[in-house]
Amino acid sequence: MTYHPDATAAVGHSPDAEAGVGVAPPPGCPAHAGHAGFGGPARPAAQGLPLYGPEFAADPHLFYERLRQYGPIAPVELSPGVEAYLITSYSLALEVLRDTERFAKDPRGWRALNEGRIPPDCPVGPMMMYRPNALFNDGEAHARLRGAITDSLTRLDPYALSEYVERSADTLINAFADRGEADLLADYAAAIPLLVFNELFGYPAEHGLRLVGTMARLFDSGEDAAEANQELLEYMAGLIAAKRERPAADITSWMLAHPSRLADDELLQQLMLILAAGTEPQLNLIANALRLLLSDDRFAGELSGGSLPVQDAIDEVLWTDPPLANFGTRFARHDLDLAGLRIRQGEPILTSYAAANTDPELISDGRFGNRAHLAWSIGAHRCPAESPARVIASVAIEKLLDRLPDMELAVPVDQLAWRTGPFHRALTALPVRFPVTARPTAAAAPAAVSAAVSPPAPAAAPAKPHGSPQTAPDASDTPSQSPRAAQRRRWGSLAAWWRGQ
Repeated sequence: MTYHPDATAAVGHSPDAEAGVGVAPPPGCPAHAGHAGFGGPARPAAQGLPLYGPEFAADPHLFYERLRQYGPIAPVELSPGVEAYLITSYSLALEVLRDTERFAKDPRGWRALNEGRIPPDCPVGPMMMYRPNALFNDGEAHARLRGAITDSLTRLDPYALSEYVERSADTLINAFADRGEADLLADYAAAIPLLVFNELFGYPAEHGLRLVGTMARLFDSGEDAAEANQELLEYMAGLIAAKRERPAADITSWMLAHPSRLADDELLQQLMLILAAGTEPQLNLIANALRLLLSDDRFAGELSGGSLPVQDAIDEVLWTDPPLANFGTRFARHDLDLAGLRIRQGEPILTSYAAANTDPELISDGRFGNRAHLAWSIGAHRCPAESPARVIASVAIEKLLDRLPDMELAVPVDQLAWRTGPFHRALTALPVRFPVTARPTAAAAPAAVSAAVSPPAPAAAPAKPHGSPQTAPDASDTPSQSPRAAQRRRWGSLAAWWRGQ
């Protein structure tokens, strides 16, 4: 895919191309403009479609449609000068993600990197370059590192996790409930995962509040991505030092005591992986699902027979706008043919989970209740934290809708802006407004948390059992109950039943 002055093959080269025969790409494909034939040393390099910038962020599915004209896999640019292939086909994604013989996760064989064509400050480097963690290893090394993660995650109590999410949610909602407006991204969705993961790691929440901005900068793959990466390393080093002195019932301590006997750098990298995978994608899942719930009448119950539960809204987002839209990076172990393209050893291949999930050739009678999407990936590197991620997202959303049932978007949904970057599907803000009728609810999360992320919260009322009529505004507080509000109150009752309350 990458070309040198003496190169004779380009993206999509074939035996004919090597023989000097020009092979034109199909009309409308990313390599079509300026095409001079895929054979011959004088031909300039074909350029992939850029997966960055405001145009891509505004409508990535339009870009995926353009890429499909090229075939199930097409050349793309992840950032200026950084080329890769992107899979848009569901069936080809399954094939590549499951194939450990032809494709490696370890990026140390990345051809462009080894040839010095990826600068140290490359914006996408922190998301693609090697780290000694489970994500970037194969075989026995991967099994050992992943085992420490999965064994520790399985020790989590889902009921305790749910309760902590609820307490954190109440703390955050109390901070803006009397304002009548909020940015659900900055004031809520961005903070919930960090509060939860700081608790799971056993670190005081106030130590991790700065990670909201740090994680966003890392996933944005901007000019300061390398600086954000260094901040994460420093945070994790401090966490490990603290837990060595005072181990407790938390993920960090469990991993320190794991039979795999992780070295300090290995432990740091596994924790960093859990944090990266569990915060930025998690906040985007919460925000994207809230966007859908606040804008789509199927989920608000305003169309006849159209009410659907929060879990279905989450699945809809995982199908169409997954938080990590393009990733699953693999590197060809050797020169090979894939779906009619010649891939050279060490060239990166990414999977577009968003494009594969919406593949026109994917036959389905409906997505509701169907969890065959690829949002969690598949194969040996499938996300091990799917269950806690769903708990965090669903409880956070249900608690918000229960507390603020009359909440509405403050701007038309088509005016919401998306962050740029090739990997994620992330809003820049999610402004809402609501009547100032919600009563503060007592919360056990540290007061410093709410003070750091939002204006000071009002004094908390005495704690009431979750799901009781007093938790949400009663009829006397609300002049009229819209179908949307009534539906959300039913969601709150359903959530309480689901948790056995």
